[in-house]
Amino acid sequence: MKAGTVPNWSSALDSVVVYAQGALCRRLARGSVPLDGRVRVTGLPRSMDPGSLRVRVLDATDARVTEARVEVEAEPLGSPAADELRQEVERLLDAVQAAQARRNRQQGLIDEVAALRPVPPPRQAEDPHRRTPVDAWLDLAEFVDDRLTALHSRLRASEEELKHVEHALDVATDRLSRASTDAPAARVETTLCAAVTLVGGAGTDVGVEVEYGVPGAVWVPAYRLTHHQGGSDGRLSLRAAIAQRTGEDWTGVRVSLATADLRRRTDVPRLRSLRIGRGQPAPAPSGWREPPPGLAGLFGGYDAAGPRPGVGRSAVTLPAAGRDPAAGPVPAAVSAEAAPPSGPASPPPPPPPMTGHGAPFSVLPPPGGAAAGPVPASFGGSAPGRPSPHARRKDGAPRTGGGPAAPRPVAPAAPGRAAPPPVPGPPAAPVPSSAPVAGPPRPSGAELDYAALVLHGPDSGQERRGRLFPDSAPDPVTAEHRRRAETVAALPLPENAVRPRESAGSFDHRYDAAARADVPSDGTWHTITLGDVAVGLRTEYLCVPSVEQAVYTTLVLSNATDQALPAGPLEVAADGDFLLTTSLPTLAPGGVCHVGLGPDEAVQVARRTSVHESTSGLRNNVTVLDHRVHVELANRLPVPVTVEVRERVPVTSEADVRIEEKADWKAPAGGTESGQHASGTRLWRVELPARATAALDGGYVIRIPAGKALTGGNRRS
Repeated sequence: MKAGTVPNWSSALDSVVVYAQGALCRRLARGSVPLDGRVRVTGLPRSMDPGSLRVRVLDATDARVTEARVEVEAEPLGSPAADELRQEVERLLDAVQAAQARRNRQQGLIDEVAALRPVPPPRQAEDPHRRTPVDAWLDLAEFVDDRLTALHSRLRASEEELKHVEHALDVATDRLSRASTDAPAARVETTLCAAVTLVGGAGTDVGVEVEYGVPGAVWVPAYRLTHHQGGSDGRLSLRAAIAQRTGEDWTGVRVSLATADLRRRTDVPRLRSLRIGRGQPAPAPSGWREPPPGLAGLFGGYDAAGPRPGVGRSAVTLPAAGRDPAAGPVPAAVSAEAAPPSGPASPPPPPPPMTGHGAPFSVLPPPGGAAAGPVPASFGGSAPGRPSPHARRKDGAPRTGGGPAAPRPVAPAAPGRAAPPPVPGPPAAPVPSSAPVAGPPRPSGAELDYAALVLHGPDSGQERRGRLFPDSAPDPVTAEHRRRAETVAALPLPENAVRPRESAGSFDHRYDAAARADVPSDGTWHTITLGDVAVGLRTEYLCVPSVEQAVYTTLVLSNATDQALPAGPLEVAADGDFLLTTSLPTLAPGGVCHVGLGPDEAVQVARRTSVHESTSGLRNNVTVLDHRVHVELANRLPVPVTVEVRERVPVTSEADVRIEEKADWKAPAGGTESGQHASGTRLWRVELPARATAALDGGYVIRIPAGKALTGGNRRS
């Protein structure tokens, strides 16, 4: 069937799932199923992974997909002016070259005029002395000055023109480098399509979904929190910065984000059984067969014809001078490496006999009767160096498989015709045989993937010619598109951004956008909003007046969803005004975190202390230090707030030193053993009404017996 007879179904990109690196795209196509069931779904990008193609029928009909493969199509562009940016750059390049030529021309004229000098006429010996005409000198100087003035003005205009054109070229070049990679870069557009074979439903209209993976897409989470100052209500919006260079613009698509790794292996490991008993050989793979007989002599005639012109070794013509006449006629062109240094040329040996069952390749069914497709001839069996019973040398000894085939002798010319020159034999030395592999062959999964196997021609190595091997050479155009797409992984991250795999830990979650979005394929960051996240919000105020007399605002966020929130930058806005950008740590479902917003000038604190020292005891042998602490709080906000005041009392390990507290503060709920609070921390929690003040009084008494003292002296704070 010709390519033109297969109908093409145009597809539209519907949804994209962006993973930590890479994306999974889904396209929708619809059309009428032909009688043979073969269609092409167009629109696939060149950077896609061919092994990730999946096709399924959407409608509940009798049609089903039996085959799907990737094909490359090339077609000329409809208009040569499809890429306006590239044409603009080319036009500006020509303009820059023309401006440079005009500038250089003006500079050359200036150099010519500046080099003008008066030259006196030649003077003979008998000529009398002549006076130099001063007027001529002055006229020449005036001419040079006027001419240089005009030329320099033109030079300045040319340099200004060149400067403007170069600036325009720089701008156009920058726009071209930042432009979307969805536009083709050549006059011939090469695209990928999915060749799909459908069974059933002939003549009916069906829809198919094409799924494929592409590299060159990354994302990082971001958040925006809006709340009322001092209140307990707020809204947390989940956003994402996406950068993609997949070669196709995502216009009006449903975007989903996943923290998983798209390239992570998902196959189940195979566990081999352990048996105790007599050893048995492992069964051979079902898709493998011995190479057919006569494979070594398949390319005997090709080798006897010598190397092709321009392929392989360079061909030179040997001169007839100094050559032994007994060596026979001179060949038309032989390899320089194959030519012997001296002596007559030995006649080529006869070719090995072609024995076996005819064709060197055949399709053999696996054990059990099911057909397994074409069989790779290099998966084992006759490994290099293993003798084949069907190939013999002249002396009767078996030839080693994989060695070069001997050329055929040249037949004598018919009467009345010029005899053709004999063709030299293959100049390559015999390949050293490797040791045979013990046991049955163990082909890999790539060698058993018959759809990806390629039959190598006679120009391949002796170990590959005429055999099936996986095609390891990538398409250069596709490789270039994939290399360019993977450059987005090296983009610098936005401030405070963290990659999903670094912050996700051991969990993987997916986040779906509430609306469709547009993300061009330009390799820069684009921010989209996914939706609002249900969180619990509480505003707390914290101060440590003994260190700094300032009240700090803290937002307590609790994740009320069943999905974890990965770490990322958090923009905080209060009452519609932007406050700051900070970092939100990874928040598990049900987790709680504290986000600091800095000091709040609307809530003020002041602290005053006093110390009274006295003695007590029968002989006044106990020093008593009475510390008094007075804290004043003022709330200037129109809403009530809760302020936590932290103080610290001294601690001792001496049994004789006693510390008595005289305040209503409390120790932290978690205790000081958890490490969150320092030893001796005490807390006040005060509820301040709107525009109200409060005073807190506390203190402690330290009793030190004689002979004891505090480390560093009795400090008075």
